[in-house]
Amino acid sequence: MMKNNADVVFRDLDHSPALEYTINRKLEKLSRFAPDILRSRVVLDTPHNRRHKGKLYRASIELSLRGRPITVSNDAPTAHVAVRDAFNAAERRLKESRHLTLAR
Repeated sequence: MMKNNADVVFRDLDHSPALEYTINRKLEKLSRFAPDILRSRVVLDTPHNRRHKGKLYRASIELSLRGRPITVSNDAPTAHVAVRDAFNAAERRLKESRHLTLAR
């Protein structure tokens, strides 16, 4: 279901099968909180170099839901940490959104 609609993009980074596997597992977990996810896109890239911070990786997640898209991104010193933290933020947003919907 979700896996077919997932788009994982490595922009200016080498493709990592292990990281893509982790992303797909985390997308499946998100679909448990929001079965109405229609499409998802995860983009991994390196934002413009900032000399004082060193190299950073950015994980951006776009989730298309009925009527309310969710977008989160996170910068971190490693791609795995950026993915983990971005998915944690997406999970929180989905739970908040679900809670608000149920409260109506």
